[in-house]
Amino acid sequence: MDDSGLPPNWEVRHSNSKNVPYYFNAIDKISRWEPPSGTDTEKLKKYMAIHHSTSNQVPPSGRPEGKIRAAHLLVKHRDSRRPASWRENEITRTKEEAMDIIRAHEQKIKDGSISLGELAMSESDCSSARKRGDLGYFGKGDMQKEFEEAAFALQPGQMSSVVETASGLHLIERLE
Repeated sequence: MDDSGLPPNWEVRHSNSKNVPYYFNAIDKISRWEPPSGTDTEKLKKYMAIHHSTSNQVPPSGRPEGKIRAAHLLVKHRDSRRPASWRENEITRTKEEAMDIIRAHEQKIKDGSISLGELAMSESDCSSARKRGDLGYFGKGDMQKEFEEAAFALQPGQMSSVVETASGLHLIERLE
């Protein structure tokens, strides 16, 4: 295991089409979006923050008509639609435990000790964590109903309270 925390023969590569990192096994020629089993997730979090952070990239200019841009931090629980993530192969926490976690994140952001984007890079259960939680531009009908309603109700720069969807619990920040 190297400093990435990935098992032998696995490496992080970058998808040009999706503009996000993915995981590739050079021996078996297998690629996947989620880390392989046996990954040291703590090492991987640090590695991704150093080597695959998009914090220095300039966001695209000009918002497509009818679309908004938002970032989010997702905390999944065992009853989520897909209880697995890049951070954990199998998520076993209860919805109540997930709520405690996301409320603590919400407090840190509101206190100003960290931004949603910074926290999302290491704590979000969504693969958008690699992009500081940035989901890019989306319009009505592109996201789950509860997520969409909360995101469109925000003004740029505002953050939602906790939003529950089939995917888990979210904090949403409208970027544009």
